[in-house]
Amino acid sequence: MNWEQLLSLKRFGDTQKRLRIDQDDTRLGFEVDYDRIIFSSAFRSLQDKTQVIPLSKTDFVHTRLTHSLEVSVVGRSLGRKAGKKIIEKHPHLAATHGYHFNDFGTIVAAAALAHDIGNPPFGHSGEKAIGEYFLNGKGLRFKEQLTDKEYHDLTHFEGNANGFKLLTETKNGNKNGLRLSYATLGAFMKYPKESLPHKPTKAINDKKFGYFQSEKEIFKDIAKELGLIKTGIETDIHYKRHPLSFLVEAADDICYTIIDFEDGINLGLIEEEKALELLIKLVENNIKPENYSQLTTTQSRLSYLRSLAINTLIEEASNIFIENEEKILNGEFHSSLLDQSKYTAQIEDIISISIKNIYQSQEVTEKEITGYQIINTLLDKFCTSIERESNQTATNYDTLISNTYLKNSYANQNTHHWLIDICSYVASLSDGNALRIYQKINGFYI
Repeated sequence: MNWEQLLSLKRFGDTQKRLRIDQDDTRLGFEVDYDRIIFSSAFRSLQDKTQVIPLSKTDFVHTRLTHSLEVSVVGRSLGRKAGKKIIEKHPHLAATHGYHFNDFGTIVAAAALAHDIGNPPFGHSGEKAIGEYFLNGKGLRFKEQLTDKEYHDLTHFEGNANGFKLLTETKNGNKNGLRLSYATLGAFMKYPKESLPHKPTKAINDKKFGYFQSEKEIFKDIAKELGLIKTGIETDIHYKRHPLSFLVEAADDICYTIIDFEDGINLGLIEEEKALELLIKLVENNIKPENYSQLTTTQSRLSYLRSLAINTLIEEASNIFIENEEKILNGEFHSSLLDQSKYTAQIEDIISISIKNIYQSQEVTEKEITGYQIINTLLDKFCTSIERESNQTATNYDTLISNTYLKNSYANQNTHHWLIDICSYVASLSDGNALRIYQKINGFYI
């Protein structure tokens, strides 16, 4: 892969090539990507979506929105640090093409801003709830109407693939979604493959999948334009990652490792003294004892250590990226950046405590159970209504459900398309909105 292609400013539907050297630096194309994402309705819905605690009533717990903003800030720093070194190593990118190291930061920041945009309500349990409806629930009845890949799209519903759908789909007259640059879309795709074959290798880019069958053609166009390395056969498409997706992933890893941990402390799920001890182990080479000793409260010490930990891991991840740039460009780097870090043991200690004390806490699991029931009910009501409309057996109730909530014409769509559209609609709901619709269609209140 080469940076000239990887930094493509092309947007879907372009008939002329966009050149960086011709860009208006006061409103660069990559900055337009960031703006379009932040003003989108899909992004705004993240303000009421779970990051750690579903349906949390606590102000200081992160939502998907605050998490995404923080990942974007970390991603911008990672991109700038890496971009500065890349421009120094490949000076023709600046001299001939007009690229600037800030371009790398802007691309990574935009992709990071959108990284959770396709995630369902109620955290990762929302993905599992959608998948299990089609794998073990009433949605199993659709299996015979679908190809293996179409069915796998549903049974292993993936927030990353749904995010790609939201960013690129034509909907409500909005042709080709947000029309982001291909560079940003490439950086967004951590898993540039279709749902099958499932985990064909142990490489990080094959861990999950990045697009549904309904978005296959636009995915192929993006991969071709960016010059991604194809590793699958024509009938089983998967590619090596866009290099900048490693930085997007690292930004996410840094934030959920440190900030989810901080949420657990603030919620009283993690003992404060133990938490401070683990963070100090991570930053012990960078901590300034004279500054730390002057902090008089646990909260101020926690804030200091959190800031230092994030900065330490930004420096580490950007260095690993630059050290392995050639391998990454050749598609020969197969793990996340932080998996190669000298801080791996400290990171694993923090994550193991978070898993035990936060993600598996009773408060979280009880609310995830509620989320399962809500999502299962919504899917069944919506799928049944559209199925009956397709079969011309719809009741008045089915029509009311369809017209009130789905507000879309599925008459000319095949089964996979309308099932994915319904799943995407349910996934787009915030935690609170999903709960309210569930209560209304069950007659709990009017």
